[in-house]
Amino acid sequence: MKKDPKKNTKEEELETREWIESLDYVLDHNGDQRAAKLIKNLQIHALKRGVKLPFTANTPYINTIALTKQPKYPGDPKIEWKIRSLIRWNAMAMVVRANRLEEGIGGHISTFASAAALYEVAFNHFFRGRNENHEGDIVYFQGHAAPGIYARAFLEGRLCIEDLQNFRRDLQPEGGLTSYPHPWLMSDFWQFPTVSMGLSPIMAIYQARFNRYLEDRGLKKPSDARVWAFLGDGETDEPETLGAITLASREHLDNLIFVVNCNLQRLDGPVRGNGKIIQELEAIFRGAGWNVIKVVWGSNWDPLLEKDEDGILVKRMTDALDGDYQKYSVASGEYIRDHFFGTDPRLKEMVKDLSDTELQKLRRGGHDPEKIFTAFKAAIENVGSPTVILAKTIKGYGLGESGEGRNITHQQKKLNEDELKLFKKRFDIPISDEDISRAPFYKPPDDSPEIKYIKERRQELGGYLPKREVICDPIKAPSEKLFEEFYQGSGDREVATTMAFVRMLAKMLKDKNIGKLIVPIVPDEARTFGMEALFRQVGIYSHVGQLYEPVDAETLLYYKEAVDGQILEEGITEAGSMSSFIAAGTAYATHGINTIPFFIYYSMFGFQRIGDLVWAAGDMRCKGFMVGGTSGRTTLAGEGLQHQDGHSHLLAYPVPNLKAYDPAFAYEIAVIIQDGIRRMYVEQEDIFYYITVMNETYLQPPMPEGAREGILKGIYKFRNSENKEAKLHAQLFGSGTILNEVLKAQEVLGEKYGVAADVWSVTSYKELYRDGLEKERWNMLHPSEIKRVPYITECVKDAPGVFVAASDYVMALPDSISQWLPRPLVTLGTDGFGRSASRKALRDFFEVDWRYITLAVLASLTWQKELDPAIVEKAILDMNINPSKVNPLIS
Repeated sequence: MKKDPKKNTKEEELETREWIESLDYVLDHNGDQRAAKLIKNLQIHALKRGVKLPFTANTPYINTIALTKQPKYPGDPKIEWKIRSLIRWNAMAMVVRANRLEEGIGGHISTFASAAALYEVAFNHFFRGRNENHEGDIVYFQGHAAPGIYARAFLEGRLCIEDLQNFRRDLQPEGGLTSYPHPWLMSDFWQFPTVSMGLSPIMAIYQARFNRYLEDRGLKKPSDARVWAFLGDGETDEPETLGAITLASREHLDNLIFVVNCNLQRLDGPVRGNGKIIQELEAIFRGAGWNVIKVVWGSNWDPLLEKDEDGILVKRMTDALDGDYQKYSVASGEYIRDHFFGTDPRLKEMVKDLSDTELQKLRRGGHDPEKIFTAFKAAIENVGSPTVILAKTIKGYGLGESGEGRNITHQQKKLNEDELKLFKKRFDIPISDEDISRAPFYKPPDDSPEIKYIKERRQELGGYLPKREVICDPIKAPSEKLFEEFYQGSGDREVATTMAFVRMLAKMLKDKNIGKLIVPIVPDEARTFGMEALFRQVGIYSHVGQLYEPVDAETLLYYKEAVDGQILEEGITEAGSMSSFIAAGTAYATHGINTIPFFIYYSMFGFQRIGDLVWAAGDMRCKGFMVGGTSGRTTLAGEGLQHQDGHSHLLAYPVPNLKAYDPAFAYEIAVIIQDGIRRMYVEQEDIFYYITVMNETYLQPPMPEGAREGILKGIYKFRNSENKEAKLHAQLFGSGTILNEVLKAQEVLGEKYGVAADVWSVTSYKELYRDGLEKERWNMLHPSEIKRVPYITECVKDAPGVFVAASDYVMALPDSISQWLPRPLVTLGTDGFGRSASRKALRDFFEVDWRYITLAVLASLTWQKELDPAIVEKAILDMNINPSKVNPLIS
């Protein structure tokens, strides 16, 4: 039906009022649920009648929880304000003093200044500490807010003045406070490194899911412990922040709470100057199935909203942009009156009784403890979905004209004396004007109401946090028998190292001591790695089990999901899988449970894609095995440039506590894994492992006698030359599948060219490199002592001839140890972009097959004046090598 043109505005207003009054009647007499159902029925009816309803995932730009639903605040607001003010002061003083001591040392004041009330309400009423009665909440603190967390720990008595004085001075003899949360450096304080933007949200999601995994598998008792993640609104631009939020809703993770500090500013300027970040995030999270709670306005807005019968104030709140709100945060009351309320005479009339000063003091919700408490309480009471709290704040709140709400505030490191006095006056800090210029720290006496209160609240909530405490007994090492079959070789059966590893994993899963602790993690490539047999053996984890009949239910190896399933089949997400690996690899500290994760993935999509998470894992003292499958640039045939990995081992070099191995044979993998479990879970070393496995099948030999030490240290002699009479000699280093090419080259060199070549299996260039560096450093610092000899030097000290190394990785790997060899090393590797081709063609292209290894030896001998160049020229022709072929490095 067309709109009646005669129907005037007054009639429409009357009609609207009648509908609103009807809804109020339903709310008053039948409650929220009946009202919601009625509105839903009306919506369906309207759609049936052909009404086109505009889609929106947004609610009005006001607080989600109405004033009528707001519970009474349980704490002492006055004492909490004093505590919050002291923490603000000490956090600010920490940064100011650090930059006076050392120009440019950095630090951040403004982030915590904006989030202080959010944290303090949580510390005083919600965060639960870990003790014998409760496992405690897990909290990912926003990295830039670290000064505020230190300042609170100072009032709690956990840190002293000397600690605060050494903020960002880690290398002081007495120690210091790290710039941001770093468990590697403060292993009894911080649990999670969070300052690399975007990592804490995705880690928190998978941590919350892993907590459920442990409960569903019976590894820990069910608990109401929660995972809290505090992040900034600008941080949500990072793909990792929002990329996994649907997992949280799919898994019904009501143990997860995000708190987004919406101060509307990032480092350089507004987050969404021409938009509204809170509304944008609300739509995203609501669409993903999250419970969204907006905390936009403080309590002194409530009387104005009560007057807003026609919705003109809410409309103005919605129409104003974040860029406008940033301006209002630093503007005068007169400006706010004219530019915010002055857009409509009815709005201006609404605030006629408020002074300009009162207008200036209209608070945002993220600075109002009552509004924050209401949101947090609703979050922990929510059932069936994760919660995100979008709290509107002002960046640099309390810094005054020097930084509050301004674009430069993120970089604010210093305050002058006048600014310190204003800060002191605003927050009533009991420091004299004579002392103010020093920006001294302040802590009330232990018997003061503030200190008593802060300690009582934490005692009531179970203890202090952040706190990292390892309460975990060593495991019993798996027996030697578990790995024995891999020491024997495969006989006449060709087996890929991937197949050998999967067989090893299956046996470990059955082991009575460690089987239940194994956590296989796969990003949707289990069948690629031949792991489908494990589906039936241990099942794929699903919190709801399997609610459908799988299409392959009639087959032996069907896709089996189960509540107590052991495999974490993460889908196509290396970042999510690595986050699960981190949760499992730190469970010894977080939960006191020695879970042993095996993260199996396409090796190309590891360090190259998720290097930041790998670095975070190292910082967190994570344990476990990263297993790079289908590795080697020429071993993964056909897949081409994007998939063929020839550099992951080089990318593993920088991570200090990561052991990296490129084994060629099943027995090498068995030795490495067995020793890794011993070191990480029996000896409790804070290390983790990267092991590459290949999909090329070949005969797996038995383990040579005495090889174990060399396998673990990085090199051992696999096969001596049988030519005892030869005058020409060579030492050949091989790794991974390329070791087979080296062995063929050994035969050709001996049979055709009279070169006695010994073959060495190099399992880890990184281990050899680290050992060499350590020995060199010791020798430099102890010039009068007997020199220590690198392991690689000791191994080859009597080895005759030239040295040639070949691997399926970049040449920088072997070159990294060349300085500790007695003679120059000629290196062959796979530098350059990959190609779609067969293994044979790829090894020709990258010049790492047996022919090029043979050529490298012969050429080296000519350079040493031991062989006529004419022989090399003939060898090039005989082996059909094209000297004019393109250089793979640059083609």
